[in-house]
Amino acid sequence: MKEAFKEAKRGLSEGGIPIGAVLVRNGKISGRGHNRRVQKDSPILHAEIDCLQKAGRIKNYKGTVLYSTLMPCYMCSGAIVHFGIKKLVVGENKNYRGLGPRRFLEAHGVKVTNLQSKECIAIMKKFIKKNPELWKEDSGT
Repeated sequence: MKEAFKEAKRGLSEGGIPIGAVLVRNGKISGRGHNRRVQKDSPILHAEIDCLQKAGRIKNYKGTVLYSTLMPCYMCSGAIVHFGIKKLVVGENKNYRGLGPRRFLEAHGVKVTNLQSKECIAIMKKFIKKNPELWKEDSGT
């Protein structure tokens, strides 16, 4: 999660939304990314999608773990299920409830662990307070 949080801070430093993700296999990082919707003027470059894209083509996601600083949305949850990633560790879900996506993931065999990281909660809370309209656009709320 430490590396995913670094990605979140990187996104924030670029003027974007502070959400980061890292894909790990056998203890090694296969891909990393952060939310780049603002930076790339993209409606779909959420942290998890950026991470998966940067990981490149992987024949089989068996044994991988995806770490994300925030509970994923339905789009990112769909990608997780589609690629057969069976373990997801999230930093928090206080700033984005994501109960529907969590239920969706678990119904498709994904083990979700929520750390409720104070660091992850704080960076998002501060961002949302400062940028409520941008957050509404990104989160679909």
